[in-house]
Amino acid sequence: MGAIARNIANKITTGGVFTSGAITNDSVTGITVLANASDGITLISSQTASSSASLSFTSGLTSTYKAYKFVYVNIKAASQSYLQFNLSTDSGSNYNVTKTTTMAIAYQYENDGGNSFIYDNNSNTLRQSTSFQSLLYASTPTDADAGVSGVLTLFNPSSTTYVKHFIATTNQMSYGGPNPYQAVSYLAGYGNTTSAINAIQFNMTAGNISAGTIYLYGIK
Repeated sequence: MGAIARNIANKITTGGVFTSGAITNDSVTGITVLANASDGITLISSQTASSSASLSFTSGLTSTYKAYKFVYVNIKAASQSYLQFNLSTDSGSNYNVTKTTTMAIAYQYENDGGNSFIYDNNSNTLRQSTSFQSLLYASTPTDADAGVSGVLTLFNPSSTTYVKHFIATTNQMSYGGPNPYQAVSYLAGYGNTTSAINAIQFNMTAGNISAGTIYLYGIK
């Protein structure tokens, strides 16, 4: 038995647990892939837009996980519009779950022309509506360097007892007149159904999603 192997063996308890110092750079040299750590989050699937009318996830939302996270990265609009989503209880045949939501926004102009924190009491919030829910307070422009990134978390979608809570934080660059500003939109709400949610669709209020990727993760 080599010195490294003896060192590791001497640092394993009778219960089979490694003690401090058992694993070092020397003892794992040459290993290129480690087993999946129990970090509580698992990548299930992803979709990348290419002049796409919508991006839909019609599988993956099961009872395996109690929460699901959709991470959208550099979603680019083909025309100035809003990124939005809706939920389905019939595997994507219809996206029309009744929702009640609330939204707020914080923003800062690039030219230091103003900043604020605002509650949206009308235009982007829903009250028992089956409409698509916007993830943005302000529309996103079509500039080459513009895009939308954020996270939407859906809780316990397979439950047949509870309504379906969701929260989202979405970051963007937008315009107030000719001046660009940084804006972050905070959304929370629930799908008012006790049926299992098994699909979700993302699209723009106008035009296609020209680029960007959405990742679906399951959370233990």
